[in-house]
Amino acid sequence: MTGVRFENGKRVIRGWNAVFKALSADPRRQLVISLLDSPSDESVPLPESAVNPNVPPNPDDLRRELFHRHLPMLADVGFVEWEPEPFVASRGPRFDEVAVVFDALQSEATDIPDSLVLGCQRLERERELRSGD
Repeated sequence: MTGVRFENGKRVIRGWNAVFKALSADPRRQLVISLLDSPSDESVPLPESAVNPNVPPNPDDLRRELFHRHLPMLADVGFVEWEPEPFVASRGPRFDEVAVVFDALQSEATDIPDSLVLGCQRLERERELRSGD
C-alpha cells in the first residue's frame, strides 16, 4: 500500500507542478481565460486571445513567444491543442485540470486581496457580481 500511495503522491505533485507552471506566465493565463469564456468545442484566435487587455504586448513578439514557448508547453501537458494555420488554440484533453484553478479563484473573488484582483478584468467582474448578491 505504501508504494501505491508514494506513486500516487508523485503523480499528484507532477500534476500540480504542471498546472502552476502553465499559469506562471500571463499569456498562458490569458489564453486559459479566453478558452474558459468560449464554448468548449470552439477554438480561439491567436495571438489576440493571449493578450491582457490592460497591458497589450507587441503582437509580433507575442506571436513568436506563443509559437515557440507558450503553446508547446501547454500542449505538452495536454491543456491546449493548437494549429499554426490558422493560428488558433482549443481546449486539450486535460484542460479541466488548469481551468479548475480559475473556477476556484472566481468562486472566492470577494476574498482575494485587491492587489491580485484590480487590473484582472475577469476577477473584477466576478467580484462585482458576487458583491451585488
